[in-house]
Amino acid sequence: MVQQSGPPDDNVFRAFINAVYNTIDTPVTWFRERVVEPNQKKYPWYHQQFRRVPTIDQCYSDDALCDFEANVQFKRDRAVDTEILSILRQRYEDCMMYESPDYLTCKPLWDRYKDAEEAWFIKYGDLGAYADARKAYMKQKHRMIWERRHGHLSDLTK
Repeated sequence: MVQQSGPPDDNVFRAFINAVYNTIDTPVTWFRERVVEPNQKKYPWYHQQFRRVPTIDQCYSDDALCDFEANVQFKRDRAVDTEILSILRQRYEDCMMYESPDYLTCKPLWDRYKDAEEAWFIKYGDLGAYADARKAYMKQKHRMIWERRHGHLSDLTK
């Protein structure tokens, strides 16, 4: 509602606009405050938990909705893993900045970051900007076949 402070306005047009606004806004505001908000679950946005959907390997080949849900879940997981990696990197950089001459105290953070970076690259690396769940699944399958034939890739790259 539009509240006025001081004497009432004699402008007919403004009075008409306020009447139309109140006619539309009052029922909507009443419904939102009395019906919608009491029936909502209250939780902070950063603790929102989505239900896990079937992965791409559990979907039928002709199930477009399952494919879509798996792709959305994949993108959400990728964003979370990327943010975790970013936080680990920031912690290491903060440690290096704070412990400048005695940087060896930051070695455990560096090792944790490098392990997480390797795990991230194993799962999401070389997929490109338009990665989806099916491409990641095929990458995982090809890696498992390669490791079955040649041994663990991590041992060869160190």
